Amino acid sequence: MTDQRSQAEIVRQSLKRRYRKERRFRAYGMAAIAIALSALVILFADIIGKGYTGFIKTTITLDVQLNGEAMYLDDPTDADQISMADFNAPIINALGELIPGVEDRAAQRELSRLVGSYGANQIRDLLRSQPELLGTTQTMTFLAHDRVSVYVKHADNPSYSVRLSDQQIEWVDYLLEQGAIETAFNDVFFQSGDSREPSNAGILGAIVGSLLTMAVTLAIAFPVGVAAAVYLEEFAPQNKFTDFIEVNINNLAAVPSIIFGLLGLAVFIGLFGMPRSVPVVGGLVIALMTLPTIIISSRAAIKSVPPSIREAAEGLGASKMQVVMHHVVPLAMPGMMTGSIIGMAQALGETAPLLLIGMVAFIVEIPDGFFSSATVLPVQIYLWASSAEQGFIELASAGIMILLTFMISMNALAIWLRKRLERRW
Repeated sequence: MTDQRSQAEIVRQSLKRRYRKERRFRAYGMAAIAIALSALVILFADIIGKGYTGFIKTTITLDVQLNGEAMYLDDPTDADQISMADFNAPIINALGELIPGVEDRAAQRELSRLVGSYGANQIRDLLRSQPELLGTTQTMTFLAHDRVSVYVKHADNPSYSVRLSDQQIEWVDYLLEQGAIETAFNDVFFQSGDSREPSNAGILGAIVGSLLTMAVTLAIAFPVGVAAAVYLEEFAPQNKFTDFIEVNINNLAAVPSIIFGLLGLAVFIGLFGMPRSVPVVGGLVIALMTLPTIIISSRAAIKSVPPSIREAAEGLGASKMQVVMHHVVPLAMPGMMTGSIIGMAQALGETAPLLLIGMVAFIVEIPDGFFSSATVLPVQIYLWASSAEQGFIELASAGIMILLTFMISMNALAIWLRKRLERRW
């Protein structure tokens, strides 16, 4: 009887220890998830906290007198006069009307720096398109200088240093009181390419460049990857050569992306003489990098098709090609598409291989074709983040938010396709 009690006590103690271990393991798992979620929340909070102001622009609205005498301009249709005219003078005069008492030239130069350098170009383009406006007074809205914009949006944030003089700060505060300086949604950010001034820089050129590059990548990587997966899984004989190919495909999936950049630099640019910084070359390099991922995911999707499907089709007299093309591939296509979209989302965030093929250039114009000079979203973010201007820091964070939106959308699309198209057997 005593032995039975001692055995039961041993069992109870053993169960208690096991349950304690299970609770500790569960607690460790929950703590790990909490740490990961906390890090994710901190990351997103930091990005959004720095980037949301990138979607806000600061403008100055002025009543500009298009005085030909002040601009040394008699005929706006004369290209020589347009090239020699002083289009900053109307801006300085308009600011002087709002802020009286600015007489000496040094003060006027400081006053003119409240408006971005593209303000003069705005007046020039207006007179070039509508010469009849010479001599009239027009209400015009200009983008404020990026230093003014940083001050208006971050005056209470000690992490942003104000690079305005005390006199300029006094003028800006006065213009804010008068309602001449306002903030609004930054449509310029979505309508233009890169610029030397943060207030005029936009993300549209990088978005178009990314879309063109991804189009080339998809057009090459998806059909080649699916065809390779179908051949290796359904038609290739099982021998040492096939095993060698499979091992190398798995190894290529783990190769650092910069190696593919070196390959693209040596082959596409060095050997074939293709131009740098164009979506075609970028797409070819990214396609090489994405191929192993697509092949592996496509083979997994083909393996998931039950053997009974093949056997039933063969029993009805279908050839090997008919079995594969009419039954196996259509049933495996949802998995193939899911893997391809995930691979494309990964490729969208790649920077290193594109830096090596020259897609780090300063691109102002929006690319209009696959052979136009272009950059992509990750490279554009890298360029802005490495800039010393504080205005570019918020643009880099805003660009990260857009890039994350694209990547989350692509992953959500992959999940939706998998749920929508998958079949259970």
